[in-house]
Amino acid sequence: MTPEEYSEALYPEDQVLRSVTESIIESGINDVSIAPGYGRLLTMLAAVSGAGSILEIGALGGYSGICLARGMKQGGRLLSLELKEENAALARRNLERAGYGEVTDYMIGPALDSLKLLEERGERFDFFLIDADKGNYPAYLEYAIRLAAPGALIAGDNTLLRGRTLNPDKNGPSVLAVRKFNEMIATDERLISTMLPAFDGLALAVVKPADA
Repeated sequence: MTPEEYSEALYPEDQVLRSVTESIIESGINDVSIAPGYGRLLTMLAAVSGAGSILEIGALGGYSGICLARGMKQGGRLLSLELKEENAALARRNLERAGYGEVTDYMIGPALDSLKLLEERGERFDFFLIDADKGNYPAYLEYAIRLAAPGALIAGDNTLLRGRTLNPDKNGPSVLAVRKFNEMIATDERLISTMLPAFDGLALAVVKPADA
């Protein structure tokens, strides 16, 4: 038994999230949702940070969106950026079924275009989840830092890429981009960060106040 299997066995299955997973599979979408243990961590981090504005880069079927919304401050707002309309529609349905439809918005299209627009609007967010196309992870991190409210949290999923980031023989574009993201989040002086090596890896960072 792996440490992940042991920890998951301690928790009863979440029926709401199970239904999300089933809906993703039934829709023919590749289920690359965040691991259940990290989903619970997102809920906890959103709650303890008092996040009232959350930006999710990559909605897929709404699994992580529900986890984030569960911890979000009452009256808060979750904005999800999603490339594909069909994914966003599925996520929207699942968030509505879970009771979070009224606090969730979506922007459809390339995330970099949406992020540029959000920056032009002067938007600020308390919490970011980066879980989309891996080739743009470094750019997503830079945008998150620029869009961050003081003390905002940033989470980046799949930092291990199922072991490919650890393998020196793997040097495809996505692997190189995630390695760069990992190095950036570990060394950027604007951040206080760490990396969790369980499941497929999760990077966490706090954005320092500008005068820190």
